[in-house]
Amino acid sequence: MAKRKRLGPALLSQTGALDTEPARSAETKSAPPPPIAHVAGDASANAALQELSETLRRARTEGRMVVSIPLAQIAEDYLVRDRVAVNDEDMAALKASLAARGQQTPIEVVDLGSERYGLISGWRRCQALRSLSETYVNALITPPREASEAYLAMIEENEIRVGLSYYERARLVMKSVEVGVFDSHKSALQALFLSASRAKRSKIKSFISVVEALGAHLSYPTQLGERLGLQLSKALNEDPNVVGRLQHALHESAPQSAEAETTCLQKALSVGLETKSMHSEMAARRASAASEVAPGIALARKKKGRLLTLEGDGVTDEFAAALEAWLKSR
Repeated sequence: MAKRKRLGPALLSQTGALDTEPARSAETKSAPPPPIAHVAGDASANAALQELSETLRRARTEGRMVVSIPLAQIAEDYLVRDRVAVNDEDMAALKASLAARGQQTPIEVVDLGSERYGLISGWRRCQALRSLSETYVNALITPPREASEAYLAMIEENEIRVGLSYYERARLVMKSVEVGVFDSHKSALQALFLSASRAKRSKIKSFISVVEALGAHLSYPTQLGERLGLQLSKALNEDPNVVGRLQHALHESAPQSAEAETTCLQKALSVGLETKSMHSEMAARRASAASEVAPGIALARKKKGRLLTLEGDGVTDEFAAALEAWLKSR
């Protein structure tokens, strides 16, 4: 028996006539897409890549992307550092954390060009990483900024993390004026410690005289207490001779601890106060000593000259009446 040929459904040709050609097999491959599809796909991919590249570029330049930088390329002296000394226990804890968990918080730097970066904040982390023999540090590269803004960023970071002593705050104010960032201590105080209260800025200002007079002679300046620092500032402003006495006391005692240095300063300061009190008392006695201004009449001045006392046998009722009349006639 002859094998029957299976016919497909009748199809209309593009002219509308009945197409009598046999139906194409279902396995026939579809025609390749037109070239314009490849062009459109390539353009879309390039646009997406350019957008991603621009996004990464902006994130890097705006300081929103963490990058790895060789420690050797960081200029730690870009700013006058606000932190004078580092507590050994705090540094040990920081190193232990970095060794166990790695660097969790990036430092902040500014691009100086020629693969050099100026350190804004993160000095302690850099020191700890170096001591652990690390060669790279995670960092945020911030845009170039005014010097005053860079100093403010450094202070804010340290104030939040550990806090600065009054001595360190006052020293930074003084140094920022010396290097020309600010033209006066007043403007430096207002700019660097804008968020601080007026009382706090006043205390920082008081410590400036302590930094100027004793900065080179103190071995433990960051542990100088607030109360003692204010006492020293007052003494330095009132008595020009106290500077030499304090410096001599520090040199002679050569304190080996913060407690010993505090004791030395307190002792030298108390000696000065006792001497001043003694001189004041002697001056008052001399001022109050009566001197004879007329036969039988002695005149004494007391309370810094604001009180006059007449005494003696010559101070009679008649003399008092005559003196009263004379005073009224003036």
